[in-house]
Amino acid sequence: MTDAKPYRHRFLMTIIQHAVWLYHRFPLSDRDVQELLHQRGIEVSHETLREWCIKCSPLFAQDLRHREPRRDSRWHMDEVSTTVDGVRHWLRRAVDEQGFVLDILLQRHRDIEAAKTFLTWLLQKYTVPEVIHIDQLRSFAAAIREIPSLKGVDHQQVISTARCNNMMAQSHRPTRRQERQQQGFKRRKRTQEFLSLHARVTNLHHHTRTGVSASTRRQNQKQAFQTWSTVATGVA
Repeated sequence: MTDAKPYRHRFLMTIIQHAVWLYHRFPLSDRDVQELLHQRGIEVSHETLREWCIKCSPLFAQDLRHREPRRDSRWHMDEVSTTVDGVRHWLRRAVDEQGFVLDILLQRHRDIEAAKTFLTWLLQKYTVPEVIHIDQLRSFAAAIREIPSLKGVDHQQVISTARCNNMMAQSHRPTRRQERQQQGFKRRKRTQEFLSLHARVTNLHHHTRTGVSASTRRQNQKQAFQTWSTVATGVA
């Protein structure tokens, strides 16, 4: 960790990065994080925490994405309905074969143009995949056919594949927990920034789950903490 103070901030970067990590790693509200910091003798208002997240989240998310290894060439795409400020939106998500989140995009519509926007968004960051698994939503299949770089890519519509369905359900679950904790999302831009970093933090701790031995899990956690600290150092 670094002891540097970001420009025009009175708190050390170690405090800021830890607060942002707590908020995105666990289903905590900003007042929960405020209380956890206060227990450590750090007096921070919840409004200050909100400003830290707004300022740092896009920077952290971008740096974490650049540090991620090359992802699998099989994509799984799905969308879930969510509400932002009382308006229905669609949260599109793409994951690879190992369950790592490639990217997410919050959209107002569910038509072909929206699907093309999401696919174009992905292709700006990743190479063309070999296979794309999609659900029964027709707009995804139509969008794939209309994008020139995806011509010839095998796209398979999943009807009832337990593994694919379970993997996408597991990927959506942390988002649902955060949505309940925050009592719904309030602003579209802020929600997109929050979920983008939330997905990267989830990827960072993907190998710290309980499906491995205790020693391996501790080693993976140590590596994840080191990576997060390095990312926060670069933003300071």
